[in-house]
Amino acid sequence: MKSLCKYLLCIAFALSFSASAAGKTLTIAVIPKGTSHEFWKSIHAGALKAKQELEEKGQRVNIIWKGPLREDDRDQQIQVVENFTGRRVDGIVLAPLDNQALIAPTETALSAGIPVVIIDSGLKSDKPISYISTDNFKGGELGAKQLAKLLNGRGNVILLRYQVGSASTEEREAGFLNEIKKYPDIKLISSDQYAGATRDSAYQAAQNLLNRYGKEVNGIFAPCEPVAIGVMLALKDLGKAGGAVQLVGFDTGTQSVEGLKRGDVQGLVVQNPMKMGYLGVMTIVKALNKEKVEKRIDTGVVMVTRENMEEPEIKELVYPPFDKYLKNAAK
Repeated sequence: MKSLCKYLLCIAFALSFSASAAGKTLTIAVIPKGTSHEFWKSIHAGALKAKQELEEKGQRVNIIWKGPLREDDRDQQIQVVENFTGRRVDGIVLAPLDNQALIAPTETALSAGIPVVIIDSGLKSDKPISYISTDNFKGGELGAKQLAKLLNGRGNVILLRYQVGSASTEEREAGFLNEIKKYPDIKLISSDQYAGATRDSAYQAAQNLLNRYGKEVNGIFAPCEPVAIGVMLALKDLGKAGGAVQLVGFDTGTQSVEGLKRGDVQGLVVQNPMKMGYLGVMTIVKALNKEKVEKRIDTGVVMVTRENMEEPEIKELVYPPFDKYLKNAAK
């Protein structure tokens, strides 16, 4: 009986995608973890770039951008997903801020016949039609390699974590720890502290760590933009910016890029958020048009330093043209 029910459910799910997307306006909800950081603006711009290209080909698309203000508001993000499911949007592109808490609302949307693509940060479910993100473990390894290089393979380092349940940063932290242990003369003096979801909370956490370990720490790894900025500001306040303590962060933003230029940040592991937003929308539309979609798409990751940040390919990642698309959307 269970097998029959499962079979019938699969048929119902397949039939829910039976109507061709051609000739109708598709409403696609793009739900970020938060809306304040520049990383998410780039995701939004990528989604709008996809909309523009699709409409040039005759496919009308309506992008609805909505997410929680804070990146630790699980309840609000769950509510956003549930609301879009109730509205019967054609598809959802979701960056889950918790890899467990967002499983149920995601699978409810899928059961209702709404395709869901996960971007940026993983979900502990194999049911979404695709997962599009950086290889975050590799990104963490790149951060460790850069920090080890800066320290000539010797010194004391700190990993300041982001927050529990954020799959992307947890993978970066795991990659960092996996790589840094390969350097026997580098000692990890703290790896169990969390910065929290904002730059202010990261700044406070960094201050606390530096008050405790400031005389012995030589390097710090920050696994995302708000943590990197919080650490950078805390180092500056203590007169330890500019290389007295080597800082390797993750993601670009106005403050972190300026820090890289000044020498207050010695490396940034950089993703391609515009590509994530772009491919998220494109993948939803492909699924609605009965085209085959890839289950896992890696959008790439690179190490950016003062030495290579002006190279053409790197420059496009450091200064993503999100304003071009966001300004057009605001008109």
